[in-house]
Amino acid sequence: MNFTIVVPLYNEAENVENLINEIYFVFKDYKPIEYEIILVNDASNDNTSEILNSLEKKYQNLKTLNNKKNVGQSFSLIKGIKSSKFNTIVTLDGDCQNNPADIPKLLKKYNSDNDIGLVGGLRLKRKDTIIKKISSKIANKVRKIILNDKCDDTGCSLKVFDKKIFIKLPEFEGLHRFMPALFNGYGCKTFFIPVDHRARLFGKSNYGTFGRLYRGIIDIIRVLKILKNLNND
Repeated sequence: MNFTIVVPLYNEAENVENLINEIYFVFKDYKPIEYEIILVNDASNDNTSEILNSLEKKYQNLKTLNNKKNVGQSFSLIKGIKSSKFNTIVTLDGDCQNNPADIPKLLKKYNSDNDIGLVGGLRLKRKDTIIKKISSKIANKVRKIILNDKCDDTGCSLKVFDKKIFIKLPEFEGLHRFMPALFNGYGCKTFFIPVDHRARLFGKSNYGTFGRLYRGIIDIIRVLKILKNLNND
């Protein structure tokens, strides 16, 4: 089993080392596997860069990519995925709210069916603020009704998917929240599994709640057009 773990980072100096240690602990006894970790530093202005340099020296199968300017989560993921050497991609956030211990069960499901293009996590017990929970619930419901992607939590960053399909997708900021619908549009099955969600211990969320809701509406229209074009091909 071979896979690449891609983690976008923006000002996560207090979290990233703990996250990497957790990932290595999860997979230390898994054999035979070969995996790599790609950390994409999205022009952080804290000391994330220094910590990444230290981690890269410590672990042979870890590499870091640095954006010259802040480009957002989707474009950071795109950059990391394009540079990966394996076709199976695992993504998760750098804030330690996703639990790396859930990765093996997503990989197991993904590898159990060749027709599955994406397996995503479902955060049934989210450890977020009330405002973030409510806005996310509304956005998920609206998106699910309009796009019929059968996903209750497309915003969960913990996902396993096929790189070959991903690189076919159009590139736009917000892409990571519409992957289930787009993978369906390319004829792939998707599956979703309940996963752990932990409270953020350090730092703060780097994504605006209401701005994201507005952009989400614009992106839904964009994705509808993409899916329409795919159906007409």
